[in-house]
Amino acid sequence: MTDTIQARLTALGIELPQAATPVANYVPYMITGDLVYISGQVTVWDGKMHYTGKVGSDLSVEDGQQAARTCALNLLAQLKAACGGNLDRVESAVRLTGYVNCLSDFTDHAVVMNGASDLMVDIMGEKGKHTRAAVGCSSLPLDSAVEVDGIFKLA
Repeated sequence: MTDTIQARLTALGIELPQAATPVANYVPYMITGDLVYISGQVTVWDGKMHYTGKVGSDLSVEDGQQAARTCALNLLAQLKAACGGNLDRVESAVRLTGYVNCLSDFTDHAVVMNGASDLMVDIMGEKGKHTRAAVGCSSLPLDSAVEVDGIFKLA
């Protein structure tokens, strides 16, 4: 098997969703030079919100990891759209920023964000290693448990 992002998706049995259209006044991604900036993605899947509420009270940390993974899959769908359908144009993940909907005493933001980070490395291999921030917040759009945005470098 060739070592491409699409081949890894296929090998892992992962089918990306359709890239979501914006629900407000912003663009889903912007390409500047060789970088693609992707707007924050929430836990929408098949047109429905999943993983809503606060991680650590309404949802477990493991649920939060699955929420972050869902956001990462949505990020990759936007990235695929930005690349005209060809993910092999991606040279590397540069940065992910994850926002975790939680109470002020929650401290496992990084553990939650591993759901997104681990997926990037599983799918992209070395190209998927990235810098990261994991931030707690008191609410997110549509009561999403997690929101993730990203920056990727094109070849």
